[in-house]
Amino acid sequence: MDETCDIASPVKRRRAALLVAVLAALLILPFATQALGYGSLTSFATRIVITAIAASSLNLILGYGGMISFGHAAFYGVGGYVVGILYAHARSGEAIWGLMPGTSDLAVTLPLGLLVCGLLALLLGAISLRTSGVQFIMITLAFAQMIYFLFVSLKAYGGDDGLSVRRRNEFFGLDVRDDTRFYFLSLGLALLWFGFMARLVNSRFGLVLRGIRQSERRMAVIGISTYRYKLAAYVIAGMGAGLSGALMTNYARFVSPDMLHWVQSGELMIMVILGGVGTLLGPAIGAVVLLSLESVLAAYTEHWQVILGPFLVLVILFWRGGINGLISRLTGARCE
Repeated sequence: MDETCDIASPVKRRRAALLVAVLAALLILPFATQALGYGSLTSFATRIVITAIAASSLNLILGYGGMISFGHAAFYGVGGYVVGILYAHARSGEAIWGLMPGTSDLAVTLPLGLLVCGLLALLLGAISLRTSGVQFIMITLAFAQMIYFLFVSLKAYGGDDGLSVRRRNEFFGLDVRDDTRFYFLSLGLALLWFGFMARLVNSRFGLVLRGIRQSERRMAVIGISTYRYKLAAYVIAGMGAGLSGALMTNYARFVSPDMLHWVQSGELMIMVILGGVGTLLGPAIGAVVLLSLESVLAAYTEHWQVILGPFLVLVILFWRGGINGLISRLTGARCE
């Protein structure tokens, strides 16, 4: 029997127990915060849960595939605009391009947002993935900024001012205007997403992605079509970001071109790096830490970035593997 695996087994059990404890805490969080008089924390937790989906989707191509994209916010914003535009047409009664009526049903807007973002990722990825390195970074940034300025120019949908969604979408007749209901809806979708990610990255597909990150040339030599795998990962990541964007528009009841800006892509990348690149739960940890720090520091000073910046630099320099790596070292070695 492998001695390393024997040593790691208690560690795995502790990690599993920790995950169960975290899940239990997430389930009771809305009731606990209301009982303690901090009901607004439920809304803040919803924002973290939604953002964690977007960070996790970026981690698929960045952490597992080695594709550094500064244009991931394009899919995040487009997913949000799908919800906003459909809602606007539902209120006005006008069909979109005279073909499709608007709707405020999440069972329609969410799958449609995923579809639109998937097709967009397929188109942009088919072009962008012909390049690599710095060229790939720049072309993803260029495409994202093109889409950003496109929505800025769409005055019919608010232009630079954005678009208001006065009421959250209904979900199979369930009114999710209540923050607790929307929290559980977002949490349920997030758990499904992370469950899907766990299966994906531990499958043959995930192993191939890791191999491409380490040496794409070597994977091509053994007969693997790296371009197809990278494109598939890019499409899945785009759809994940679209899911997050659609939920965020419902959460904030507002969508604007700021969701598409490169700064948003940079913030998602910081979450991935902070939590742990190429780890399943690293992006979620990064989202919790970054958004919490922003909220706490902003309450004390308007120059909170001056404090946050050095902290991020220290994490990158001294905490190899981010916060998730630090947790792993504190709990012991893992059996791969």
